[in-house]
Amino acid sequence: MFWAGITLVALAAWLAFTYNRLVALARRGDGAWADIDTQLKRRSDLVPALVETVKGYASHERETLEEVVRRRTVATDSPHAPDAETRAAENGLASAMRGLFALAEDYPELRANDRFGMLQGQLAEIEDALQAARRYYNAVVRDLNTRIATFPTVLVAGLLGFGRRDFFELDSPLERTVPKADLG
Repeated sequence: MFWAGITLVALAAWLAFTYNRLVALARRGDGAWADIDTQLKRRSDLVPALVETVKGYASHERETLEEVVRRRTVATDSPHAPDAETRAAENGLASAMRGLFALAEDYPELRANDRFGMLQGQLAEIEDALQAARRYYNAVVRDLNTRIATFPTVLVAGLLGFGRRDFFELDSPLERTVPKADLG
């Protein structure tokens, strides 16, 4: 009876410890996702100003401008959860934004515009912050998924309500390519 009591107390302590570790990782993941969501919102908020600035110089490039606005709407309307739908919407917006900046290469007066330069700089800052937030989120998800998949936690993680989370990855092959540098 004594050993059964000791075993029961040890099992209860291990379950409490395991649960608390999983909760801590899950909360860190939620916080990391909130950081990503904040950066995505900042990027989305910058789009109208960029489109208006470009429109002033390249209004006949209507198709590109409409695509950026359409992609922003899709990204804004996505559920803002770390899932495939959000990744696809945000990757689509990033792709459309690259098209917008590629368009600017054809308009030297646009590139020389102070407002456009300022907006481009803000976007670069946001993209850097977004990249850092993604890295942190993915590190937390990696730790949580590893903890859930390792023995003995794997035996109880599902029973305790914890499941595997998806990474927030780049889905677009364009985002994996190295940009060409024009040094001439």
